[in-house]
Amino acid sequence: MNKINIKIATIAVVFFLAACSNNTGKQPANQLVKQPGDSAIFDAVQQQTFQYFWEGAEPTSGLARERFHVDNIYPQNDKSTVTSGGAGFGVMAILVGIERGFITREQGLERLETAVKFLETADRFHGAFPHWWWGETGKTRPFSKKDNGGDLVETSFLIQGLLCVRQYFKEGSEREKTLAARIDKLWREVEFDWYRNGNQNVLYWHWSPNFGWDMNFAVKGYNECLIMYILAASSPTHGVPAEVYHQGWAQNGGIIKQTHYKNDTLQLMYQGNPPYGGPLFWAHYSYLGLDPRGLKDKYADYGKEVTSQAKINYQWCVDNPKQYKGYSDSSWGLTASYSVRGYSAHAPGLQEDLGVISPTAALASFPYTPHQSMAAMKYWYNNMKDNLFGPYGFYDAFSVTDNWYPKRYLAIDQGPIVVMMENYRSGLLWNLFMSCPEIKTGLTKLGFSSPHYK
Repeated sequence: MNKINIKIATIAVVFFLAACSNNTGKQPANQLVKQPGDSAIFDAVQQQTFQYFWEGAEPTSGLARERFHVDNIYPQNDKSTVTSGGAGFGVMAILVGIERGFITREQGLERLETAVKFLETADRFHGAFPHWWWGETGKTRPFSKKDNGGDLVETSFLIQGLLCVRQYFKEGSEREKTLAARIDKLWREVEFDWYRNGNQNVLYWHWSPNFGWDMNFAVKGYNECLIMYILAASSPTHGVPAEVYHQGWAQNGGIIKQTHYKNDTLQLMYQGNPPYGGPLFWAHYSYLGLDPRGLKDKYADYGKEVTSQAKINYQWCVDNPKQYKGYSDSSWGLTASYSVRGYSAHAPGLQEDLGVISPTAALASFPYTPHQSMAAMKYWYNNMKDNLFGPYGFYDAFSVTDNWYPKRYLAIDQGPIVVMMENYRSGLLWNLFMSCPEIKTGLTKLGFSSPHYK
């Protein structure tokens, strides 16, 4: 699946900014929207989507498949393809499964031990994982000809998830502590500093043992990659100086650019210059563990940013300037997903909106737009379930205009649904990730503040 940067570049959630009275650093989550039947549907959707990473996992590695097509239209050798970023989302989903009683703690531990064993012997490149592996062997499956080595962005999504697992088990049984220590070793071996490509003050997305830096992708904000810079600054063994973030990601302040849509304002310059904030996964991937609530630096208030992006996405679909069928205040959500013709980065904008709704956009935005997300989930579940809901939850995308309802799933779209629904419900993954002492160190180095560290 193509990386978005290559392809293109109220009633809102109440943010609880005060720290808890104990010293755990945990931040309270939101209360589940309460109307008759809401909780039952919420549970059903979360549990069914979790199954993508449990029953639907690649069996040898125990990790997430890149995709799964119930309709068997796509070449089925992809059933063996493991995706590193989606795997990170998947290990977070397993923690949700344990907490929600979908599986037992023992079952979750056993699966995660299988996954970590695979990662310890699978291909790595200066500590960074490739975008794809063959699940049976752990050998790299090239994403493209020159993209056959380390992928630091996908690695960061994976490490974000693994650090949550480390924190979850680090005070457990001896077996659990051992797993946590093995994860810690993987984290410490990622050479973030290598991916500066000769000590430049920017991070590069790719490095290949065959093609070196030929992909030549210096990652600048704003997009889905904030977590990579946070982890790079936080690494206890291969950390990068603050200048890499400020000069590379933030472009010496050039990242600041206001965009307005009706009553909502964005603070940052979105890569590719989409008119109204870009595909909604930019508000999800980095924030599955990194808690945006009250997270601020000199460039933005990230809680406000992600909420504004979600509200603009919702309002664009309600306004529906291109008059597509099926858009409404109960059916909305534009992000990168399958499309009627291939794969596209759907977003608010006359060029970017192709009439394709991706359920992950609304469902993974529960912490930001709880009422709007609940309305969409209930409408799809109660009125469109036959077309939209399958063995692993809602299918990836659909278009009423084109009468297009493919029965297909992508790991990087299913994972944020499970994780962000749980962050809305309990704050589980946010509290785990933000409890990492290295993350506090890294955020402080970069000039961030967060209620978790008061």
